[in-house]
Amino acid sequence: MSENIANGDVAFTDTATFGTGCFWCTEALFERLEGVTNVVSGYAGSKVPNPSYEEVTSGTTGAAEVCQITFDPNVISYQDLLKVFWEVHDPTTLNRQGNDVGPQYRSVIFFHDKEQEALAKEFKRRLNESGAWDKPVVTAIEPLSNFYAAENYHQDYYINNIRQPYCQYVIKPKMEKFERVFKDKLKAD
Repeated sequence: MSENIANGDVAFTDTATFGTGCFWCTEALFERLEGVTNVVSGYAGSKVPNPSYEEVTSGTTGAAEVCQITFDPNVISYQDLLKVFWEVHDPTTLNRQGNDVGPQYRSVIFFHDKEQEALAKEFKRRLNESGAWDKPVVTAIEPLSNFYAAENYHQDYYINNIRQPYCQYVIKPKMEKFERVFKDKLKAD
């Protein structure tokens, strides 16, 4: 947890790192949550230092497309972020989300400390026991070893490219569902 001091007030932030397939979708959704102060699209778990998008999409670096989410735990908890994480993608498909196929699109939680690890594992266990999904949850839960911000053109992709076909046909429907399900957690417009 880090401490920020602004105008004499002390505010604490924490960080979560999630992979739900394409980081463009993940970023667009998590940015809408009250208490989330920053979302950076990037790569985590890479065996290659500072990999490029082209290297990551080859599937050979070990990296996953992820979003690193900075949040105020006094406004939104890590548990709330986990609820969103499990809801916004299919955690039962190994190395695949929709048409995105390969280990770079795996469902993964990169934990930052033992508490995040325990919470993620417990949530996954409860999901599997509940039968919420027809198939077992295969989400990987791994320690964060590295994170590299993606190239600038990947940041705020949905906002900057809202008229692109991918944004209209893939991200927008996810955004509409997300806004219905999590309407009580959204930032005021």
